[in-house]
Amino acid sequence: MTRYRASADFTREWKHFRFEVDDGVATVTLNRPDKMNALTFESYADLRDLLHELPTRDDVSVLVIRGEGKGFCGGGDVNEIIGELITMDARDLIGFTRMTGDVIRAMRECPIPIIVGIQGIAAGAGAVVALAADFRVVARSGKFAFLFTKVGLSGGDMGAAYLLPRVVGAGRATELLMLGETIDAETADRYGLVSRLVDDPDLDDAVLGLARRLADGPTLAYAETKSLITRELDMSLAAAVELDASTQALLMTTHDHTEFHDAFNARRTPEWKGR
Repeated sequence: MTRYRASADFTREWKHFRFEVDDGVATVTLNRPDKMNALTFESYADLRDLLHELPTRDDVSVLVIRGEGKGFCGGGDVNEIIGELITMDARDLIGFTRMTGDVIRAMRECPIPIIVGIQGIAAGAGAVVALAADFRVVARSGKFAFLFTKVGLSGGDMGAAYLLPRVVGAGRATELLMLGETIDAETADRYGLVSRLVDDPDLDDAVLGLARRLADGPTLAYAETKSLITRELDMSLAAAVELDASTQALLMTTHDHTEFHDAFNARRTPEWKGR
């Protein structure tokens, strides 16, 4: 328990995915491989709640999201979600759509860097979860499909119409969100959707290597960088430059900034503290 939790304890068990923490790296594993790790009402809710908890933990510096088996995530479960949605009234439907959007908003607002490791398909909501991460490490078997129009819904689900044009440009986003076609890893890499493209046998090592680099680095600087990237998307240049100036001045007072100077002059590797 930290002073940021007060009366509320951390969740001791997450029932709708596997959650592990190892030396600063938290890993969520979507573990319904028989259903291509399709999301349910409960797994959406657990992801949202976990993302709100993580910033108040003192044992997590990086979050990795993976899928068990041959694919990352095939989106929302057709029967367990869509089958239920068609029976709901407007009040329950808006509750559901707000909950799914809250997952994406929490991913972007969480100060902890988020990595997704993708093998096989990332479709529908799975593609948007991947899009909302800070880093997408993709195996050559990886595929992306923003399928929403193919089930008669808007391609702008869960913030996709906001985020995707900012990653791949308006033209590519229009193609992906309106047509809903599946693209392979090489095409996604060419579009700018992939952070690192690796051979399938190298995926685990590539994800872990990046996670380890982030966890061992100047984590406060990473957190502030993520915050600026997210918040400055809709700012004027003048407002963004002012926010940069205030943030940079604050970071100039930190242990890590002084530690860099000391390590540089001592010709040694900095010992980052995230403070």
